[in-house]
Amino acid sequence: MTPTRLFSAPDSTAGSYRLDLPYGAVCAIHQPNLFPRLSTLARLFTADYWIVLDDVQFARRDYQHRARLASLDDSGQTQWLSIATHLPHGRSTTIRGARLADPVRCRRRVAQRLADHYRHGAHWAAFKRHLEPVLAEFERTDRLVDVTEVSTRLLLDEVGWPGQILHSSDLFARGARSQRLADLAWLTGATTYLCGTGGMRYLDPAVFRVHSIDVLSFQTPRSGIWASAREVSAVHALMLVGPCAMRRELKILRGRVLREDP
Repeated sequence: MTPTRLFSAPDSTAGSYRLDLPYGAVCAIHQPNLFPRLSTLARLFTADYWIVLDDVQFARRDYQHRARLASLDDSGQTQWLSIATHLPHGRSTTIRGARLADPVRCRRRVAQRLADHYRHGAHWAAFKRHLEPVLAEFERTDRLVDVTEVSTRLLLDEVGWPGQILHSSDLFARGARSQRLADLAWLTGATTYLCGTGGMRYLDPAVFRVHSIDVLSFQTPRSGIWASAREVSAVHALMLVGPCAMRRELKILRGRVLREDP
């Protein structure tokens, strides 16, 4: 899409280019995660589009290269699925710059760990077939971001998300933290920004108000499939209830968050 030159919004640090058409009213901005948690997936599903925050610093203690898997029999019994990651520039390496340390071994590890946890589930056979594009990424590239984004796309496809995906590295936004998030949302035409519970601890809504963007705090329920939503990969819930039931749950939550009919 060709960008259109526009004046920046008042007090904004955004560049003078704004995409000529909005992608929707509701925006989510989040780093690419490996098979993201259900709470993260739900926020992306609720949004009209997801801006992949791929040009910020990689964080080893986050979910960018790992996912917590839970047993189908006991959701409290969990195990990390991690893929070995090399940071060419040390701690300053961005998510886009992170590389798979051993793609062949990583592919094997992902396939084996998922099978160990979920192959006895009723929904595993279909999921295993859909998993193939994710495993193929390990043969196509050594970029961590490619693998993690495809793993998230897989889950969004499973629940029929109709939205679009953009990348922060492709947009003309500067600044840090709240200002940059506000600029990214404004540049892409958002009127509502969905913020997770972690982000609400540091986010400054005032910089969004400059752009006439509402900040909406996003939280998930605490019961049923949502009991471990903030810790465990969404694959767990998908294997428990299947894509149709999970989509219904996500649509109901979207309706509540946005106060619209699901």
